[in-house]
Amino acid sequence: MKSIKIKGMSCQHCVMAVTKALAAIDGMENVHVDLKTSTATYEETKPVSASLIAETIKKAGYDVVE
Repeated sequence: MKSIKIKGMSCQHCVMAVTKALAAIDGMENVHVDLKTSTATYEETKPVSASLIAETIKKAGYDVVE
């Protein structure tokens, strides 16, 4: 499992928005977003670039913590 820190989430709607956005990326499975830790965990069925993940999160309205 890989993980990424996300900034800007404040409610369950935020969690659902990020989960839906990440799950739509080809090659990402088992996406779980935790509001308490501001972390998304996921598995890759094929390589997914970190820049694509960050761009997807930004398009959903949130920021990636580097």
